[in-house]
Amino acid sequence: MGFVVLIVLMTTLVHYYLWRRLVRATTAPGPLRRALTWATVALGALIPVTLVGSHSDWGRFLAWPGFLWLAVMYYLAVFLVVLEVPRAVALAVLRRRAPARTAPVLVGAPEPPGEEPSGEEPKGVAMNRRDFVARTAAAVAGAGALVTVGTGVRTALGDPLIERVSVALPGLDPRLGGLRLAVVSDIHLGPLTGLGHTERIVRMINGLQADVVAVVGDLVDGTVAELGPLARPLRSLESRYGAYFVTGNHEYYTANGPDEWVEELRGLGVRPLRNERVEIAHAGAVLDLAGVDDVTGAAGGGGPDFERTFGGRDPGRSTVLLAHQPVQAVQAAKYGVDLQLSGHTHGGQMVPFNLIVPFQQPMVSGLGEVDGTQVYVTRGAGFWGPPVRVGAPPEITLLELRPGDRRKAG
Repeated sequence: MGFVVLIVLMTTLVHYYLWRRLVRATTAPGPLRRALTWATVALGALIPVTLVGSHSDWGRFLAWPGFLWLAVMYYLAVFLVVLEVPRAVALAVLRRRAPARTAPVLVGAPEPPGEEPSGEEPKGVAMNRRDFVARTAAAVAGAGALVTVGTGVRTALGDPLIERVSVALPGLDPRLGGLRLAVVSDIHLGPLTGLGHTERIVRMINGLQADVVAVVGDLVDGTVAELGPLARPLRSLESRYGAYFVTGNHEYYTANGPDEWVEELRGLGVRPLRNERVEIAHAGAVLDLAGVDDVTGAAGGGGPDFERTFGGRDPGRSTVLLAHQPVQAVQAAKYGVDLQLSGHTHGGQMVPFNLIVPFQQPMVSGLGEVDGTQVYVTRGAGFWGPPVRVGAPPEITLLELRPGDRRKAG
């Protein structure tokens, strides 16, 4: 309930700002302004209704228009805020350049009673200037938002990029050098994705010929009953040592919780790692591959259990941990984890949202380090909410381990 109230409040404030800049500032009082005002109200109501109802039978048809308007709204606000300073400067310059209005005076003739020469310009001229600046800013913001969202839709619905990353692990047994892990996260099967979305991801992963496949959370945005058919292509994942899965926060947001998806994936041949580790034997050496539940599970008495996951392990072995959120590396570092693989951030998904992510997570994307543990954060292969990605294209990672000194992050 609190989430819904927050969404309604934020949506109301943003739409009020859009109304002032795009409707009130560009139109005169009358039928057109009234029509645009009611359209703004309707679009504002569409967003919370979409967020609440897009997974229900009655609200599913709202998913595409609702989430697309959410993206357009976001970028309209971004462009208009950026244009606030140029808008104010343009008005100031136009005022300064406007010629002063002076009444003609005959030499020697008395001035008409009650009339003083005025340096002010006619009211209509000032209004025309304000209208011109407001309409120009609105047009620029509108065009910018539509082009940005259109490009972002194409990126989000296109093929994920294959990012090839080499990670040096100090102390890695040389025989494990060259071990390859295909990492994918944030697939987000949901009301805006189809079977082709999963099939394409599986096909691209299989083309990498990885030794291990790691699905690092946020696979779904719904129940098995709703989305089970969309997940079935995962049974075709190919790798030498198997495919593994850990929960993300969105598995806990589904109506039935994560357990049903854990069992569904197990039936598809993808092994869930729920606060446990497995041995990956390769070329006569062994790597510990571990997985912990997402931190969201802690609210229900579950969540990550690092002691259970790493208790009694051989400290001489290198360890790779699957944990959905990068912030979990803070705990992982206390247990000597060499490398953590995470998702969750989407790389920000829509610039400039990437500037907000660091307030919650220690990393946004790529390879870095948290308290001495190396962390790779994938941008994810899907999207949440708007089918839009700007500045953060979808990604599938082929990560190759090698022994030696670690590479400097960045």
